[in-house]
Amino acid sequence: MKQFFLASMLAGALALPAFAADYTIMAPANPGGGWDQTARSIQSVMQQEGISRNVQVQNVPGAGGTIGLAQFASQASGNPNALIVGGYVMVGAILTNKSPVTLKDVTPIARLTGEYEAIVVPASSPLKTMGDLVEALKKDPGSVSWAGGSAGGTDHIAVGLIAKAAGVDPTKINYIAFSGGGEALAAILGSQVTAGISGYGEFESQVKSGALRLLAVSSGERLDGIDAPTIKESGLNVVVENWRMIAAAPGLSDEQKAAVSSDVEKLAKSAGWQELLKTKGWEDTYLAGDAFKEQLAKDISATEGVLKDIGLVQ
Repeated sequence: MKQFFLASMLAGALALPAFAADYTIMAPANPGGGWDQTARSIQSVMQQEGISRNVQVQNVPGAGGTIGLAQFASQASGNPNALIVGGYVMVGAILTNKSPVTLKDVTPIARLTGEYEAIVVPASSPLKTMGDLVEALKKDPGSVSWAGGSAGGTDHIAVGLIAKAAGVDPTKINYIAFSGGGEALAAILGSQVTAGISGYGEFESQVKSGALRLLAVSSGERLDGIDAPTIKESGLNVVVENWRMIAAAPGLSDEQKAAVSSDVEKLAKSAGWQELLKTKGWEDTYLAGDAFKEQLAKDISATEGVLKDIGLVQ
């Protein structure tokens, strides 16, 4: 009877679902920006979908994410419950800051989202169109100040490409880098800068309220649900898409990496995540495994070429 009771308890225990892993996600930027929004979106959906019962978000801002990246690589090594968000901005920041810690020092898991750039001005600005902004840039590049994310990131690259396409020396642009989207937004709304550039999601509510005027988006075609022309329509052949990824700590076993990858795949394919992408206006660019590794290597190489081309990397 005793043996039967013990066997029944063991069978019952084996039948119970395994506890979901708890995660801590580092957003290597201040609250309010794209990485912070991405980390908190992952937090929300992972808990909502039962992928993880407890997810915490930690903000470590500075230097385009490279301060957080260095801290993560050194302090989280071997920890399967530690994650970090990053992306195109971080790739550029690593190169422009000559960071000794790179994405090779963590474990990239998957690319999750993509978002096109949006160019805005305060509602009170005399600049009514992208053409007006380009004309002002051509007339006096230094007089046009741009608020965007970290130096060497997607926003900075996009402004450099716009200048180059307009026949303006990209090294003459007056780009003001902010480590958090909230700070940049405040500068734009306060008319402390000529224009702002970031992902559309960071400006959407202010555009809809009329506080900001949306001049253009950096997509190849007009975007559904967004009333704005493309940069290409102003005569500049510029298309830029930001992308965001999630990575795990270095030093994980194959089993640990597989478990994290499985949870991220569940996230990316969940109904909650798909609904959130629509709400945020983010593109679903999910790519994982060896395919993501190969694409990441290509993106790093291409980014280095662009940064050299516009004078941000020697």
